[in-house]
Amino acid sequence: MCIKESLRLNPTVPFIGRRLTKPLNLPDLNVTIPAGEWIGVLSIILHQNPAIWNDPEVFDPLRFTPENCQTRSPYAFVPFSAGPRNCIGQNFAMNELKIVVGATLRRFELSIDESRPGKRRNALVMRSENGLHVHLRSRRL
Repeated sequence: MCIKESLRLNPTVPFIGRRLTKPLNLPDLNVTIPAGEWIGVLSIILHQNPAIWNDPEVFDPLRFTPENCQTRSPYAFVPFSAGPRNCIGQNFAMNELKIVVGATLRRFELSIDESRPGKRRNALVMRSENGLHVHLRSRRL
């Protein structure tokens, strides 16, 4: 749940582009986008939409309990895209994240280096302009 909440707040791919295969009707706007047009989904905006997420800027892993996920659209959280063109490596990526995070937290205590805050750089893949600065303290095993 913590990994999913981290990906909600900081999606690795903040933009998803698709070409429509059929017209898309947006009734709230009284607009229809014709087939063949390119559209973009800003997952970074979707993941912080207050109409979907209560207190969207707050880190709350409990958003991803099974009970909370049942009441939400499966397209409200798309860290690896969604549908027939989603990321084929998403299961591998999630498993790799769990292993690396688990192994790191087992061996170290982490704390943020407050003197060097990260600066987000949105690109095809979101990165930090100046790196991620943390302090590691070895745990006694």
